[in-house]
This record gives sequence, structure tokens and C-alpha cells, in this order.
Amino acid sequence: MINRSTDPVQRVRTVLASMGCAKGFGCAALVAVMLASYPSPWSNGVHTKSELLRARSANDPAMRKRIERLSPSVSADEAARVAACAFTTGRDMAREWRVFWMAGVQNFLVNTGARKGGLCFQWATELLYRLEALKLQTLDLHWAESYPGTASEHNVIVVTAKGQPFEKGILLDNWRYEGRLMYGPITGDPEYKWKENPAELVRRLKAKPTLPSQPGESAEQPRPTP
Repeated sequence: MINRSTDPVQRVRTVLASMGCAKGFGCAALVAVMLASYPSPWSNGVHTKSELLRARSANDPAMRKRIERLSPSVSADEAARVAACAFTTGRDMAREWRVFWMAGVQNFLVNTGARKGGLCFQWATELLYRLEALKLQTLDLHWAESYPGTASEHNVIVVTAKGQPFEKGILLDNWRYEGRLMYGPITGDPEYKWKENPAELVRRLKAKPTLPSQPGESAEQPRPTP
């Protein structure tokens, strides 16, 4: 299943991601067309029409407040730490994995061995490990998936207030724009339909490497399979 988008850049990104760019020449041709026809959405201010927002910095006040407003019980300090962690994780891993500007092309490079990481579940897993290390007391973490078991499967981490239903959460997505953190309500995502998978969260945390992940080490650490 391939989801729809009104944004031509995101539409081709999604198609490439769902294909995994399995056919090298076809992938290269599509990339060439895109490069000729459309600039990067971050170079010209174009954004997909959605409730998702791009985090501007590790101290983005809008993102911190969005997390804080999940509930009066949420600690302002924890909201700030989650926002900073999610933002810096994307930037760290984009450098570590030498991420290409189109996610589908990065998928192709990973699947052919040219890059060590950059698949959506790897972004989500890395973020999960780092957020879990914060030992949060007022926020819960959730593993979210969309179109599971299909070529269009995507995974993100969702954060909620402690004990709050998954549907009230905020998604944290570093994959979609190659390390540039996108966040927003899971019900406001025009590209994906999100469901929680608690068992997968537990499985990945159990598979966490003994040593804490650090920039420069993550790609070498064993990771759970998709």
C-alpha cells in the first residue's frame, strides 16, 4: 500500500521509500527527475500541508510547550530534555549514517550496503534508546507503526503524558526528512495512519546494547531486526 500526498516531493519520497529503490537504474532516474524538477523542501520554504511541524533547534520553544501541554502533570524539564534529545538524535545520526536528502534513496543505500544505517526503524530505535536513558517520570514512550508488514511500513516514537492514551501523543519522526525532526499529533499526519505496538517497544528495549549508544558508535552496535 502506498499512501497519498498532495506534495509532489513527498509523494516521490514515499514511492521511493516503499520501493526501497530496489531497481538501481529506476531509482537513479527518479532521483534525477526530482533533482531537476523540485528543490529540497527545506531550501525553498515549502512544507507538506499537515499539522506536523519541523523542530528548529534543540531548544525549540514551540516543541517544548507542545510536549508540556500534553498534561499539567508533565515536567517542563522533561519536556525540554525530550525535545532536545529528539532533535540532536536526528542531527547526530544524519552525520553518522551520511544520510542522503531523499529517504528512499538512503533506504536503497542501506539495503545495498553503501550506508550503515538510515532505515525508518533504525531512526526510531536510536531515538527510543536515547529517550529511555533519560529515565522519564512524567512522560511515556510508545512504539508506533503505520502500514505494518507492507512495503510502506514506517515506524516512529510517540511520547505521551504518563498514563495518557497513545492517541493523545506527539509523534517524533527523524526519518521523513533525513534527520530534520518532525513532530505533531499522530492524528494530524496526512502521510501515515499510526497504531501502537507495545510488544515491539518491549522487544527493542530488551535488545538494547549493553553499552549506551553514542555518536560514532551507533552504526556498529547490534540492532534489533525490523
